[in-house]
Amino acid sequence: MADPRVRVDVTGSPRWGALRGDRVVLDDGGELPAAEATFLAPVEPTKIIATHLTYRSRVEEYRARVPAEPSYFMKPPSTLNGHRGLLRRPRGARFLNYEGEVAAVIGRPMHGVPESEVLGYVAGYAPANDVGLHDFRHADRGSMLRVKGQDGFCPIGPGLTAAADFDPTDFRLRTYLNGEVVQDGTADDLIWPIAYLLADLNRLITLEPGDVVLTGTPANSRPMEPGDEVAVEVSGLRRLENRVVDWDVDLAGPGERPQVSAQTLHVATAMPEDEAERAVTAGETA
Repeated sequence: MADPRVRVDVTGSPRWGALRGDRVVLDDGGELPAAEATFLAPVEPTKIIATHLTYRSRVEEYRARVPAEPSYFMKPPSTLNGHRGLLRRPRGARFLNYEGEVAAVIGRPMHGVPESEVLGYVAGYAPANDVGLHDFRHADRGSMLRVKGQDGFCPIGPGLTAAADFDPTDFRLRTYLNGEVVQDGTADDLIWPIAYLLADLNRLITLEPGDVVLTGTPANSRPMEPGDEVAVEVSGLRRLENRVVDWDVDLAGPGERPQVSAQTLHVATAMPEDEAERAVTAGETA
């Protein structure tokens, strides 16, 4: 089994290497303790494509219909964050949610590759957290730009495990908040296999080396608070850890402001839609 590929910051420059036990061994022969490394996301994508509902448990939690086919949205590369990176919740916002996921990273250009062959085009896999600020849910229900596209809202890592060393049809995904399991899903819970998602996407979009496909999250995505420690653990992959901090930033400029809408309550807390509408109408959102 190959050591996961990592990308770390060394005196202000990104450097590639391997995560070997508790050491980072750089490609140029240098090394440093993993505990002292500043991890960057182990990817350099032209695009990040995220998937909406893919786990049956999440569909059931929302009391939604099982989608006929997958649907997607984009996250800009500036959302990338690394292992132990900070997740910033703007002051005054309340609904910064975790979403533990498996990230599939493309290894060679693919377009029109059939489902039976797509996994051979994957370079590797890593845990990811598709962080979302649902205080903007009223503004971006489809594009997700304000909700999911903010800087640092896509931690991936700590390393990229080679595709040959991970089975995307047989895994367990768990998300931890302050040491407690808050999400628990398996590959068997997926409505569509990861290979199906890749085949669907590359019918229409050329996937380039380094591109990231986030493959969805199981039930129980919930808001985090400043000071919280969140971790995503996928069987066979190294554990991704991040910390939430309070961000003193002014969001009162032009454009939409954060607000607690019915969609905020429904998506961020799994409150039934009719109950969320009543809560907002009655002003019961504190």
